[in-house]
Amino acid sequence: MSDQSGAPAGAGALPPGNSFVAGEAAENFVQIVDVVKKFGETVAVKGVNLNVEKGELFALLGSSGCGKSTLLRMLAGLETVTSGRILIDGEDLAQMPPYRRPVNMMFQSYALFPHMTVESNIAFGLKQEGVPKAELRDRVQTVLELVQMGRFAKRKPHQLSGGQQQRVALARSLVKRPKLLLLDEPMSALDKQIRQRTQIELVNILDTVGVTCIMVTHDQEEAMTMAGRLAVMSEGEIVQLGTPHEVYEYPNSRFSAEFIGSTNLFDGNVVEDEPDHVFIETPDLPCRMYVNHGITGPLGMPVTISVRPERIALTRKPPEGAYNWGRGVITNIAYMGGYSLYHVKLDGGKTVIANVSSLAISEIETPTWGDEIYVRWSASAGVVLTS
Repeated sequence: MSDQSGAPAGAGALPPGNSFVAGEAAENFVQIVDVVKKFGETVAVKGVNLNVEKGELFALLGSSGCGKSTLLRMLAGLETVTSGRILIDGEDLAQMPPYRRPVNMMFQSYALFPHMTVESNIAFGLKQEGVPKAELRDRVQTVLELVQMGRFAKRKPHQLSGGQQQRVALARSLVKRPKLLLLDEPMSALDKQIRQRTQIELVNILDTVGVTCIMVTHDQEEAMTMAGRLAVMSEGEIVQLGTPHEVYEYPNSRFSAEFIGSTNLFDGNVVEDEPDHVFIETPDLPCRMYVNHGITGPLGMPVTISVRPERIALTRKPPEGAYNWGRGVITNIAYMGGYSLYHVKLDGGKTVIANVSSLAISEIETPTWGDEIYVRWSASAGVVLTS
């Protein structure tokens, strides 16, 4: 898959000649090669292979227990690798203790020292390393300005908001100039409004610094907002890898389609397969499904079609086309402001969810509960899933 930086230019500039990242730019800056992690008889990570480029913000996305946090902890040296190799900038980390790794990890709890000021929290790691006072002062001041916390330097953590505490934790990680920054559920302690604003702020800061970053999250919106690329994990394995657009628009399995966003799934069998289209018969609809890409599979093969809710239109009149439509009754409506989610129970018994904008709703006279309605979608809206 191609890389996508996806990050906007950031706030806060670094002084000339001051860089947080050492080494020359290189592809495959982080290499995870056939990595396995076992806890007794339980295999938490199963032969994972992954490359992350220098300066990339990469997300490991999955539900609890999928192995993403274990993988992050192996990168940090907090867990040992059962087999396989992890390299950063060409250097094998296998025998390197955590304190010697060019890695810093920001935990979801932030782990700030409550009795220390913001300034002292940020300086703590540098003091432990014996950094000269003048250099320490300059580096702390630089990161305070970067995260826009200079005027709060003398405050203690309990005097800060959640978002401010997060910026202090980030500054403490960046001041040590790691080659790799690891973020463990970085937004989980923030409420929704602050989280959405902070996501963009954090991307801006990381883009300004240029540090390579791997984050772990179970929040799909967070991963898609912040990361240039992401890996969807399940049961210790990477099931799909790509940009947020690639993973959302072209899921490679039922798991990816259902985990990233919401979708409507139709089971059926292939009745015609050509290089530029495929026809599927499904008991869910009174017509065939038509998808404008082929799958190179045998006739009769069982498949699943994924159609995102925002790709489904509602109409009062029967659609004119011979494919990709159904008739049903509205059973539920969720008003979301700029759009509404309509639940339509089709004649065949399946419930379809349509995400309809407020403008489109007004054009069909605002359908309501119990109304008979038709659903339809284009040939490009469906994706054929074979697993």
